[in-house]
Amino acid sequence: MGEVNKETKKYTVEVKQQWCKSCGICYALCPKGVLIKDQLGKAVVKDPALCIGCRICEEHCPDYCIKIGGEEK
Repeated sequence: MGEVNKETKKYTVEVKQQWCKSCGICYALCPKGVLIKDQLGKAVVKDPALCIGCRICEEHCPDYCIKIGGEEK
């Protein structure tokens, strides 16, 4: 069988903790579980390698504390 060539798209996920108000929207909406809550309920990045770049978390954050970086190649 032939080898499948899959190009991995890489994204960065940044959470500005000082802006986060622990609403939980981002980690509730993330389809890949990239974001989780810490002991205070604030969003933290669990595994940025899982990010698919959908930007759902970034678009729904009422405090604008999440930034997704990277471009599809």
